[in-house]
Amino acid sequence: MTSILKLLRLVADPSRTRIVLLLEQEELSVAELQEILGMGQSTLSTHLSQLKQAGVVEDRRTGKNILYRLKDHGVGERRIFEQLMGVLRQAAGQLPGAENDTEALRMIRLKRRDKVRAYFDELAGKFGRQYVPGRSWEGLAETFLLLLPPLVIADLGAGEGTVAQLLARRARQVIAVDNSEKMVAFGTALARRHRVRNLHYRKGDLESLPIEDSSVDVAFFSQSLHHVQHPAGAVAEAFRILKPDGRIIVLDLVKHHCEEARELYADLWLGFTEVEVRRMVLKAGFRNINTSVVHREAKTPHFETLLASGDK
Repeated sequence: MTSILKLLRLVADPSRTRIVLLLEQEELSVAELQEILGMGQSTLSTHLSQLKQAGVVEDRRTGKNILYRLKDHGVGERRIFEQLMGVLRQAAGQLPGAENDTEALRMIRLKRRDKVRAYFDELAGKFGRQYVPGRSWEGLAETFLLLLPPLVIADLGAGEGTVAQLLARRARQVIAVDNSEKMVAFGTALARRHRVRNLHYRKGDLESLPIEDSSVDVAFFSQSLHHVQHPAGAVAEAFRILKPDGRIIVLDLVKHHCEEARELYADLWLGFTEVEVRRMVLKAGFRNINTSVVHREAKTPHFETLLASGDK
C-alpha cells in the first residue's frame, strides 16, 4: 500500500471517500457506481484509477463487465487500513450526497436479483424491431386503458394534452393543468374539436395546483417534474389533491449530464435518480413506493426514462 500521508490525501476527496465506503459494502461496476453517485464516467474512472494505483481498490473482469472492490491487504497493512476505514465511516455523515448512498446501493442489489425484470428488459429491447402482425404500442395502450376503472385523473404539466386526451377515453374525468396560457387554450380547443367532454384544462402552477383537496384518484406527472422549480413541492401538492388510497405516477428522465437540455427544452433539472424520486415521494407521505428505469434511448445522449408510483 502507498504511504499513509499520500493515502490520507487521496481519501480526503469526498467523492473518493464515498466510492471507498460503497466498495466496502459491495463489489460494483462503473455503471453501478455512476448510477449511485450521479457522476460522469470519465471523472469516476479517474477516481478509480487513483484508488487502484494507491492499492486501495482492485478490479476483476466478469464477462463484459469490470467489477471494483476493496483490495484485501496483508496482515501488516490490514490494521492501518481498518483504522482508516473506521475514520471514513465516521465521516460519512458529513459527505455531500452520501445520505442517499445506502438506499441507492440497496436498489442496485435489488436490481441484480430481479431476474424477472431482466427478462422483460430483454423482451423490451426486441419489441418493435421485428414485425409481428397486429402488435403495436398503440394497440397495447388502448388495451391497458380498458383494464382501468373510470377514475378522476390529474394530468400535471399536461402541455398540449396528447396524453390527457388518451386518458380521457376511459377516465371519468381528466383535469389537465399547465402553467402556459397558450397550452391551456390550445388543449381546450383541441378537446372541444374532438368532442372530449370529460377533459378540463386549468391554468396553474404545479407547486400550487388549482384542484381541491382529496378530489382525484390519480396524480400523473409525465415528463413535467424536471421543469418545476421545486419538484418536492409539486409532489407534496399531488399528495394534497389525491383521495385516500389515490396514486401518484411519475414518468421522468433519469439524471443525466446533457447540459444543452437546459437551453433546448427549458429543463430546470437534468433528470432525477431513482433514490431522489423515492425520497421526494416518501417525504410527501406516500407508501408502497416503486421505481424502475423503463426505457433507454438508442441515440446519443441516451436519455433514460424513470417510472415511479406510490399510494396515499
